[in-house]
Amino acid sequence: MKKPPLIILAGPTASGKTSLSVKLAQKIGGSILSADSMQVYRHMDIGSAKIMPNEMRGVPHYLIDECEPEEEFNIVRFQTLAKKYMTEIYKKGRIPILVGGTGFYIQSVLYDVDFSKEAGNGAIRKELERFAAENGCMALHQKLMEVDRISSETIHPNNVKRVIRALEFYRQNGYPISEHNEKERQKKSPYQFAYFVLTEDRRRLYERIELRVDQMLQNGLLEEVKALKARGCQKGMVSMQGLGYKEFLSYLDGELTFEEAKDLLKRDTRHFAKRQITWFKRERDVIWLEKERYDHQETAILDKMISVLEEKGIAHELQ
Repeated sequence: MKKPPLIILAGPTASGKTSLSVKLAQKIGGSILSADSMQVYRHMDIGSAKIMPNEMRGVPHYLIDECEPEEEFNIVRFQTLAKKYMTEIYKKGRIPILVGGTGFYIQSVLYDVDFSKEAGNGAIRKELERFAAENGCMALHQKLMEVDRISSETIHPNNVKRVIRALEFYRQNGYPISEHNEKERQKKSPYQFAYFVLTEDRRRLYERIELRVDQMLQNGLLEEVKALKARGCQKGMVSMQGLGYKEFLSYLDGELTFEEAKDLLKRDTRHFAKRQITWFKRERDVIWLEKERYDHQETAILDKMISVLEEKGIAHELQ
């Protein structure tokens, strides 16, 4: 039986995935699933750089505005919903295009990662939560670095829940979660897929990040964070770990000046983009789309993608 088609368009933040994905979907009869850990939350539009309805140009989008900021959204829930929506997309005769920068989300779908070994242990988790509360997130992250360097390089120290989950897995199973994930990655994908990664020259990418942060602030990022704080959102929530939210919550709590929060957001976003690139470099079967090779022309990049999809027998007849 022929494998169902799947297109992935990944890459670091601010690389231009959103616009390119919509144009690709229009060309091939695709529907877009967001592989972004923040765009799933309602009321978090500016900081997550969420696509707006007028930018979708009639292309169906999924996994955007899926839950409230107070809810915990995790990899297992993402995978479950993504598979459900992909079934809907196939029934409509369309091609799913997984778009985003959260590499582990993409991996979970592409290789149908099995999370059954990851059932948590409440006692271990509580012990690690106490340790984090008493010693801070950096001390907790150091613990992870000692037993699982690979995970420590891809999980930010501020993401305490994910650090705890990785340590919890190690304590339960006696080997690192990164090793488990690598084994899962070696599985054959159940899809006929093309995995594109859009990249930008590092200097140019960092300039785009700086401009994006300035634009977010002009568009009302601070007001968005204020509204979330007013409804009771706090830094401990998974949703509030997102870039732009934790920095400006610190500003609103009097821990940082406005300029310090802005500079920290720019720095954290640059570091995040660097970690994303590191992740995608470890992935196999990736087709790199280096924008400078196409003179930064979106049309030329799109033509390249279409030709690859035709070679792989993935694209529908062009619309």
